[in-house]
Amino acid sequence: MDNDPRFAEFVILQAQNAGMFLGKIPNPTSGHPEVNIKAARTVLDSLEMLENKTTGNRTAEEDKLLQVALLNLRILYLKVEAQQEEEEEEEEE
Repeated sequence: MDNDPRFAEFVILQAQNAGMFLGKIPNPTSGHPEVNIKAARTVLDSLEMLENKTTGNRTAEEDKLLQVALLNLRILYLKVEAQQEEEEEEEEE
């Protein structure tokens, strides 16, 4: 089975989108980091769906790329989500 460059490009693009939605990459329109946790969750869900639907059909390189992207995004998502919850609690006080 050969690597399909489109797979890597897609995973990287989605990871970049999630990074932007989690405020780690500046929004290209505004030039400023912005957090959109719901959009980030949607991208993460899409990558998880891709993982499930392509099981057994990825090369070792494609699998590693996807697994690393998912691990990094899950950790980042949880950090940003916890930070947002803290900020909401502080606002309520």
